[in-house]
Amino acid sequence: MPLGCCGKRSCAEVKRLDSKPINMNPSTNKVTPYARDEYLYHIHITTRWMDNDVYGHVNNVIYYSWIDTVVNQWLIENGLLKSDKNPSIGLVAHSECNYFSPIAYPSPVVLGLKLAHLGNSSVHYDVGIFVQEALQPIAQGKFVHVYVDPVNHRPTPLSETFKHTLETLR
Repeated sequence: MPLGCCGKRSCAEVKRLDSKPINMNPSTNKVTPYARDEYLYHIHITTRWMDNDVYGHVNNVIYYSWIDTVVNQWLIENGLLKSDKNPSIGLVAHSECNYFSPIAYPSPVVLGLKLAHLGNSSVHYDVGIFVQEALQPIAQGKFVHVYVDPVNHRPTPLSETFKHTLETLR
């Protein structure tokens, strides 16, 4: 079995088990975007000049940065990302992004976040990327954290307090 992001089987197992794209329509094999109001947390950002690529639109790597930003912003605001106080650390085991339409600088962007799945040591998020007040996303992402012991990188169960706080995103 291949090794995951932290060199352990656990992350690879999460990726293998979670490889199905989010909100897949089985009859068309296409991802169906979630509407804006299905995301319970939102932050506003703006594109930057440096986000554009040679083709005149925001480069795909920027979308992954936005996905990481909204997840970690929510964790910080809810007291779950206190690196000096956490008995475990969240490592990214899987991420993906489905693109529906391009965006370019300058554009205001809204990032939406919701909890997709809460496991014993893993958290699966869905992220919507919207332009201004649009109701349908221009892109939709998935982001999976696996929480591990910071020394041996073995999966660590999430505390009940941690899980309870995450449930507010559902």
